[in-house]
Amino acid sequence: MSFTSPARPAPPRVAIVTGVGRRRSIGAELALGLAADGWDLALGHWQPYDERLGYERGADDPSAVAQECRELGGRVELLPGDLADPVTPEALVAAATERLGPVTGLVMSHCESVDSGILSTSLESWDRHYAVNARATWLLLRALAERLPVQPPGSPAAARVVALTSDHTTHNLPYGSSKGALDRIVIAAAGELADRGVRANVINPGPVATGWMDDRIRALGVAETPAGRLGTARDTADLVRFLFSDAGAWINGQLLHSNGGFRTG
Repeated sequence: MSFTSPARPAPPRVAIVTGVGRRRSIGAELALGLAADGWDLALGHWQPYDERLGYERGADDPSAVAQECRELGGRVELLPGDLADPVTPEALVAAATERLGPVTGLVMSHCESVDSGILSTSLESWDRHYAVNARATWLLLRALAERLPVQPPGSPAAARVVALTSDHTTHNLPYGSSKGALDRIVIAAAGELADRGVRANVINPGPVATGWMDDRIRALGVAETPAGRLGTARDTADLVRFLFSDAGAWINGQLLHSNGGFRTG
């Protein structure tokens, strides 16, 4: 006779990854990496944005990425939505929770990014950049945190948050400045949401070749990177996977430069 209780299956780990509109994107590689690590995924995307920018993409990249993730063994839900709409973040978290279970991971890879400067930025463009890059970040964090119970002091991480940022500001003013706001919001979450077990960090991946660079920009990026190459989406995904692991749980409230030493000054 055995007195050993049968091991209970571990609860599913559910993460939202935003910005998974194109196969050739950081968001897609993030999704695949987390799927390989056993996370069930809700993939946020907004096809009109990808159509507006006109970057390289397939006929239905979100579905293709979702299928690749499913083939790695996880459950995957596709959740389209325009994050410029203030109701979308709450709806995204609610749908992910309803379909997959409690959300304990949030990776914010979405953005609005249209080049313009001090003299050429329209009010409409400015407001949309801040709505998508800053306001939606706050609202996603709030929707996640409101569903997390308060944790006893010293408890293990209950939820992990990572957001992607950039320091590209000159001639890209609304993008760069709204990403600066994103930095502060996510770092604030590491302190304000500590009682709910949230570990929150920001990653600056530097220049990553995801279809937006021409030959001149590629050459400049390589020349300014001591590692001798441009970053890849896999480089960023590897760091997010570490931060989402138990081994990465002690890293909190940080802006991490994962860029091969890329010089911006």
